[in-house]
Parts: sequence; structure tokens; C-alpha cells
Amino acid sequence: MAQWYQLQMLDSKYLEQVDQLYDDSFPMDVRQYLSKWIESIDWEAVVYNDSLATVRFHELLSQLDDQHSRFALENNFLLQHNIRKIKRNLQDRFQEDPIHMAMIITRNLKEEQKILETAKSTEQEGESAVSAMVIEKQKLDNKVKEIKEKFQSVDQNIKALEDLQDEYDFKVNTLKNIENEKNGMTPKELAQEKLNLSRMCLDLKAKRQDVVAKLGELLLLSQSLVSDLVTEELLEWKQRQQIACIGGPPNACVDQLQNWFTAVAECLQQVRQHLKKLQELEQMFTYDSDPITQKKALLEARALELLKNLLSNSLVVERQPCMPTHPQRPLVLKTGVQFTVKLRFLVKLPEFNYQLKVRTLFDKDVTDKKGIRKFNILGTNTKVMNMEESNGSLAAEFRHLQLKEQKVTGNKHNEVPLIVTEELHSLCFESELQLNQSGLDIRLEAVSLPVVVISNVCQLPSGWASILWYNMLCTEPKNLKFFLSPPAAKWSQFSEILSWQFSSVTKRGLNQEQLNMLADKLLGAKAKRNPEGLIPWTKFCKQSAMEKTFPFWLWIEGILDLIKRHLLPLWNDGYIMGFISKEREKQLLSDRCPGTFLLRFSESSKEGAITFTWIEHDVHGKPVYRSVEPYTKKELSAVTLSDIIRTYKVMAVENIPENPLRFLYPNIPKDKAFGKYYTKPTETQEPMDVENTEKSGYMKTELISVSEVHPSRMQDNMMPMSPDDFRVLEQVVGHRDIDALANNLLGYGQFDVQMSTEFQNES
Repeated sequence: MAQWYQLQMLDSKYLEQVDQLYDDSFPMDVRQYLSKWIESIDWEAVVYNDSLATVRFHELLSQLDDQHSRFALENNFLLQHNIRKIKRNLQDRFQEDPIHMAMIITRNLKEEQKILETAKSTEQEGESAVSAMVIEKQKLDNKVKEIKEKFQSVDQNIKALEDLQDEYDFKVNTLKNIENEKNGMTPKELAQEKLNLSRMCLDLKAKRQDVVAKLGELLLLSQSLVSDLVTEELLEWKQRQQIACIGGPPNACVDQLQNWFTAVAECLQQVRQHLKKLQELEQMFTYDSDPITQKKALLEARALELLKNLLSNSLVVERQPCMPTHPQRPLVLKTGVQFTVKLRFLVKLPEFNYQLKVRTLFDKDVTDKKGIRKFNILGTNTKVMNMEESNGSLAAEFRHLQLKEQKVTGNKHNEVPLIVTEELHSLCFESELQLNQSGLDIRLEAVSLPVVVISNVCQLPSGWASILWYNMLCTEPKNLKFFLSPPAAKWSQFSEILSWQFSSVTKRGLNQEQLNMLADKLLGAKAKRNPEGLIPWTKFCKQSAMEKTFPFWLWIEGILDLIKRHLLPLWNDGYIMGFISKEREKQLLSDRCPGTFLLRFSESSKEGAITFTWIEHDVHGKPVYRSVEPYTKKELSAVTLSDIIRTYKVMAVENIPENPLRFLYPNIPKDKAFGKYYTKPTETQEPMDVENTEKSGYMKTELISVSEVHPSRMQDNMMPMSPDDFRVLEQVVGHRDIDALANNLLGYGQFDVQMSTEFQNES
């Protein structure tokens, strides 16, 4: 079953997560119309191939043209217009950078799969595994249901009261007419009628008392519910949003939050309407100690106060500021680069549609701006909130904002308290809700999470480190001086966020073994004894780590980039152990058969590098551990790691080359683990086509890695060659003398050699 079709069968809470994946950078309309074609493409391969990305981009445009033609046949002018607009926007955005489009599609397909897996897992768990959080939400649902039921009861009571008062008025007026005419009734009948009216009056007073009391109960329940929503549910949602921004689980439930806010607001609005109705009834008939007269003003004030409290907290930043070019690094903004941000008003009532005009301000609450950079917002910074552009929610999305730094005269660096990537800023959003007929005049405000503003993309890793640290340790969005004295983080909380940095861009986070190694690097041996050890901000992002010249975070960032660019399939399949100390590496390999190897990241490369270590045994049976010089992005751009492992050779003078790698730890045959990643041979790599060779004048080549070792090491640790090794050797050497070939290679440590698959007959 197609993935897109499966997603559409999920509950609304999961569909909401899907909705958050798509915006103007890649509209959901494209995903819907071209779902079959999109899912037929291997987008992960497209990401790493410029020419293929260009081809796929033009294929997508062609698919949109076909869809436009179908709409034309259906005479659907509106959808034709939408498709043309979408195509223009995609061309403007991705014409020069089709790989960016491939990255967005890849990310969205992965996130969709995660949503499907979560939904399936939740379904399998069943009702017996309902979490405490879900139970709390059910309690809140029950409260909302209760308030609706109470309102319906009050509504019926007021209608009954109105009918009773109308009947009472009619009978009073009828009795007055009879008394004035002084006929038609005997004194006894007249006395009986007056007695009936007295009883009706008592009943009327009792009903008034009951209605006023029930309105009071309804407002009391509303007060409790407003408090729950504003002080608990809304804050929890904002905290989940913080976690989602730094790679944690996707933040959901905003639609559920909107439903609760809207239900309570509707109830309070209707209570105010009921109080107006009671005022009309009071004007028609009142008496001493009338409960309406005594409590109406108090009830009105309480209902208005609760409604204002609810509405003033209803404007939220649904999607935090983010550059579309770096979707997994929100809250880091580069000057001159457009970013998007989305606002939502949680009370979705028809009377509020097109009533809220939102204005964007930058650093509005920063009072002391000495030494702080100042910026102007460019682009359309005011929007009117409406339901039509946001799938029915009352929202406004700013899509083309960008920042420009103000020029500073004089000494630019005078009194600068923080470096650029530690300087926090905020976006503030203001609006005003005025409904004269309802007596509402409320100033609304929402503030984004703090953002870091950079002027060069090389500052992005350090800026992201600041965003991680802040959102891990602080929940106050206006605390822009956080980095004047940043608190330390506990390893227990930091390790989870560190793992999220991997799971948010790949399918695999960090396991406990990998985290233990990183804990040792940050905390030393104490980490094993004290998992709650504190990590200072400077040790994470400023001071050099592991006796190197670069900080811990920049090392991690380099490895993340290496994985995304060159190692993603191997990492996702769990074949890269990655983070492991040399001591632990020896422990794991010590009892393994010769040729067992594992992959780990280099600790000495800032840009990210990977190496492999294997075990051998000398003539005395003592284990010997060998590691190859780490491969960086430069080498991996030329040859994939799986092909390096396949063709890697160790060579010494007077010895034939051998591949020492046999089994991936713990005991997976090398070809079984990496076979599916090997570069597939083409027809031109079959036994040489003499005719084609003569035409081109060239022989086909491939790059291999060869390490030169001292002959004594080869003699002591000679490993038997496999049949594949002999075949490769035969292809490489042909009729040439082995010694001559070895002499040509002598003097190199680790290098790439262009190895011919065929040699001419002449030596």
C-alpha cells in the first residue's frame, strides 16, 4: 500500500504531524498530486548526485505539467491556476539548487515513515498501555464535555425561565384587566387566581435563583478549565515545541489545544449572551432581593475576565523561525536569507476571522542594547490572520522575512558582552482584538523562542550549539541574557539531546555504548561513577576537547555532516560503531578471528573522518591491531567507504597484496554486510572489449586504497588470500613482475591507486 495513502487513513492527531511537514518550500499539493511518482524515486541517492538531482527536478516540473493538462480537461480553472503558481514557486526556489529539493523530499518521506511507525506502535500497544499523559488529556476532554453539558442545561433552564415569565406576565396583565372591568369573576375565583399567581411568582423566583446559581457554577468550572489550559496545557505544549526544535519528538496536539481553547471560549461567549438575556428578563420583572439584580454585574465581570485571560494567551508561534535552506536548524537565522514563521490563534471562532492583524517586531523587549547588534526586518512584516489559507485554523504565516544588520558608527566592538553566536534575539508578534458589540478590546502578544543571528554560514554550527544549550536548560523565552552566565548541563539530559542530533537527520540515534564513550571524553573516568556529572557550556562548545585544537561540539558536527553526505546507509543499518575508544576497541576485537574489523570515527579530525581497525595475530598468536589512516570527506567523495573496504589492500616488497578485512564485528562476512552498497559493475567493466578500447585509447580504471607496510610485518602476520583476492591480483598484475609492481608502490603510506582491470599484452 502506498505510503501517502496509508497516512491519509490515520487519526487526525497523526495527520496534524504530517501537515507540519509541508509548507510553501514544498507544498502538500505536490505530495498529493505526484505521490506515486515521488515514492518511486530513490531520493537518498538523488541527494548525493548533482546531475541526477537536476534530472529529477525537471521530471517533477514535467509531472506538474501533466497534472495541469488533466485539470484543463476537467475545466477546473482554480486548480490550473494553483498548479501554475506552485510550478513557478518551485522553479524560483530550486532551479539553481535541485539538491535542496531532494533533501526536503527525503526528509519528509522519512518523517512520514516515522509517523506511520508511531501510529502502528500505538495501535499495537492498545488501551492497556495508555500513558499517564493520555489519561490527563482524557480528564481534560471530560472537563470540556462537562462544561458543554452544563451549558446545555443552563440554556434549557433559561428558556424555561423565559417561558414561565412570559406566562406570568400574561396572567398578571389578564388579572388586572379583569379587576378593572370588575366583572367576569367571582371574588372567590379572583382570590384563587391571585393565589395561583403568587405560587407562580414563587416558582419564578426559584427558577431565577437556580439559573443564576448554575451560571455561577458554570463560570467556576470555566475558571478551573482556563487555568488548566493556560498554566499547564499551553506551557506543556510550548515545552514540547522546544524539544522538537532541537531534534526531539515532533510536537503535536496543537489542534487538540485549539479545540479546547475554542470550546471554552464559545462557552464563555454564550454565558455572556445568557447574562444579557437575564438582564432583559430583569427589566421586564424584578423584585427585592432579585438574584439577577444582585449577581449579574459580578457574573458579567467574571465571564469577561475569564474570556480575556483565555484570548490573551491564545496567540502562539505555531512554527518557530526557520530558514527553508536549513530546515533541521531552526532558530538560527542568517542575515540576508529569507526565513519563515507561523502564528496561530487558538480560539477559532467565525467572528474572529480577518479581525486580527499581526505585526512583527525584532528585539522589542530588549531594553539595554549596549554592545548588542541591531537588525531591521525586511519583507512583509504584517499579516491578517484568516482561516482560508491555513487548513481551517486561524493563522498567519510569514514566508519572506529577512534580517539586515544596522550599520554601527564608531567602535563596533566597544562593550560587546557576548560573541555573535551567544547573542540571543527574539521576534515579537503583536495584534489587537476589538469587538465593540462584545465589549472586547484586548492587546495580544506572542514571542518566539530566542534566535541566533549569524552573518556567515560557517557560524551555523556554533549558533546551533547555542540553540541546543538554551532550549535544553531554559524555558523562559525572554531570557536573552542566558549566555552571560550559562548553567552547566547534567549528562543524563545532555546525552539524550546529543542522541537526537543523530536520530533527527538519520534513522538511528546513539546507543548506550556510544554515549558511554562520549561521556568519557567530556567527563573523564568519573562519568562511569556519576552519570549526573555536570558539563560546562565552555567545555561543550568553546574549550578544545580531547587535547585537540577544536571544541567537542564542532567535532560532533563534523561527524554528523560526514554521515549525512557519505555514510548515511551504513549508519542507518548499524554497521558503523562510530564512537568507541581505542581501549574498548581492543577489548571487542581481542577474542575475534583474524580479519575482524570495525568502523569508528576519528578523534583527531575537526571536519569528520572515519577509519577501520582490524585484528591479526603474530607468529606467537599474540593479537595485533591495525588501523588505517582516517578517510575524510575528500577521499569519500571519490570512493565510497563500502568500495574502499571491498578493494582495500596491504602490500609490502616481495609480497603480493592482500585484503586484511574479512568480517565486520562481531562476525558478519564483509561482503554480506557491504555487498549491497558496492558500486555495481557496468558492461564496460566486463572483460575488456578490445574494439571499444582501441576506439577510446583508454583502459577502464577504479580507485583502491593501498597501505604499504614493512616486509617483516607481512611475513609475521601473513593471512591466507581468498579466491577473490587472487582474481583481483590477476587482473591487476597480469604479466608484470610482482616485485616491479611493489617497487612502484613502495614509499606510500595510504593512498589511492588507479588499478587497471585489464593490461595490454606488452609489458
